[in-house]
Amino acid sequence: MDESHIIPRVEFTPEMKKTHTILVPDMLPIHIRFLCDVFESAGYKLEHLTNSGRAIVDAGLKYVHNDTCYPALLVIGQFIDALSSGKYDLSRVAVIITQTGGGCRASNYLSLMRKAFVKAGFGHVPIISLNFAGLEKNSGFKFTPDMLPKALGAVVYGDMLMLLNNQVRPYEKNKGESLALVDSWVERLSADFRKNKGLTNPAIRKNFRQMVREFAAIPRVERKAIKVGIVGEIYVKYSPMANNNLEEFLISQGCEVNVPGLMGFLLFFIDHRHEDHKLYGCSLVELAAFEAAKALVKSVEKIMIDVIKEEGTFTPPMLHDDVRKLTEPVISFGCKMGEGWCLTAEMLELAEHGFENIICTQPFGCLPNHISGKGMVRKVKQVNPKANIVCIDYDPGATSVNQENRIKLMLAVAAENMEKE
Repeated sequence: MDESHIIPRVEFTPEMKKTHTILVPDMLPIHIRFLCDVFESAGYKLEHLTNSGRAIVDAGLKYVHNDTCYPALLVIGQFIDALSSGKYDLSRVAVIITQTGGGCRASNYLSLMRKAFVKAGFGHVPIISLNFAGLEKNSGFKFTPDMLPKALGAVVYGDMLMLLNNQVRPYEKNKGESLALVDSWVERLSADFRKNKGLTNPAIRKNFRQMVREFAAIPRVERKAIKVGIVGEIYVKYSPMANNNLEEFLISQGCEVNVPGLMGFLLFFIDHRHEDHKLYGCSLVELAAFEAAKALVKSVEKIMIDVIKEEGTFTPPMLHDDVRKLTEPVISFGCKMGEGWCLTAEMLELAEHGFENIICTQPFGCLPNHISGKGMVRKVKQVNPKANIVCIDYDPGATSVNQENRIKLMLAVAAENMEKE
């Protein structure tokens, strides 16, 4: 049997934990800083990549087939661009990606990436998969139980800071105060994480209350702003590089932006196991573990919503259970590939909360996203006739000028609707 086509796997070994820098792709600007700190406190050295520009797209196109989905092309292109920069000792560097184990590219990046790395001359660089689906394992990289509370803390605190920053920044009198406060909280909480502090529910509630008070104290200008929600494929939705700095563009247009948090996607992912059990059957032990995880996340979600409501200045997200009720008549919970029903649910939740103007980020090559995003727009408008939704394509050939012009047309309609109201 000819095995010359098989790309050998380079394992991340225990010895590499002491010597290697692990490169992390760009995605969630606030959350990723917490998550890097979680692993650094466990003895790993991580670096969040911020390199951007056309060179990344070109690197992806050069080493990945151009029919590959845009997020895969960007992630691989960013890694290759960084490894080619001369900044790193190539004998002491590795890369890491997350994998959900779902039925899309999120389970197939590794083979694509290894093939691209070999072509680019980086075949010796270890590629680490961070997953909870029993995919690849590395003897030198382990997610241990004691890291779980910190990882959950990274998600919930990241969501809260993102929400508060988005609701303050468009109105602040002194530009930059909101982002400076985000930086301050990231530093404070990261220091607490290293001491195993700020991770219990009472501590989270206390920190949330202090966060809300400090953001509410930022001087703001009273004005009406067009409210815009951003949904779509998870990478393009959250990565400024992938969506051409969409949030910054909307803020420059005087908009208030709402990007649904990561907790909703996490609960959606956990819900998969319930649907699997209903539709196909699964281990009751595994189901019980996911039930416990869901209860834990929902308890923190409730704390966030309760604290925001108590203070009264800001708009909280909806409870996950309420989002499910809103979504149930619209799409099956068995639709779980990619972002699945979660994407449709986010559009419904945004429209329900006064963010009827919605941008759905549609990356090239992501079929699940097109089905549960663009494919559900008509249904969402039937449920909420005020919904003003535009689907923006993101691919190697798309220009930011064309994307921004389409968004401006949506904003013009939004301005007319706001005047009528």
